[in-house]
Amino acid sequence: MTNLSRIPSPPPSLHDDRAAEILGSVRTTFAEKGFGGASMQDLARAAGMSAGNFYRYFPSKAAIVEALIEQDIAAVERQFAELAGAPDLRAALRMGFARRLAEDHRVNGPLWAEITATALRKSEISPTCNRMEEVVGDWLAQVFARLSGLSARACSDRYDAQVKFVILLVKAAAMRGPDSEDTALQALILDAIDRVFDEISSQTAKG
Repeated sequence: MTNLSRIPSPPPSLHDDRAAEILGSVRTTFAEKGFGGASMQDLARAAGMSAGNFYRYFPSKAAIVEALIEQDIAAVERQFAELAGAPDLRAALRMGFARRLAEDHRVNGPLWAEITATALRKSEISPTCNRMEEVVGDWLAQVFARLSGLSARACSDRYDAQVKFVILLVKAAAMRGPDSEDTALQALILDAIDRVFDEISSQTAKG
């Protein structure tokens, strides 16, 4: 179970910095051409590298997808860790969700749609893809624990459906694509998340 007060990991090594830079440069190519359509040569070109040098960092497209997922998991964990010290955790979390709803469909949504489709076809990628939802679920259970006064383990068991519902809403909204700006829909999703928070608070109040 993730700990909200966990100290962030130490800075990555120089090699990891270069790998992160490469991943940033291939995201758009992967999202646009897909797992099958993007060749290693395409990805190396997007990174401004020779194919031989590119293979030194990532020996296969599956390795790139797994690294992209791990990179996003690390980013999500940093974001949740930043929320941990907020005096009003619920307000801070809602603001975080609002930002993701406004930005992810333009930035991460197309890539996550492709990764999700790839995970359904490539069984070796599925565990890493599923881990993203597990990590977010652990963090949300910690948030629910702060809101309810219950233990994180109790919240994970008791509010499993609510955790999955929130993840599903945010993920589906992101994967609608870069041209799907819809502020009314974003507001409706935030209202649904608020109702989940209200439900947890009220159930706890009733004992």
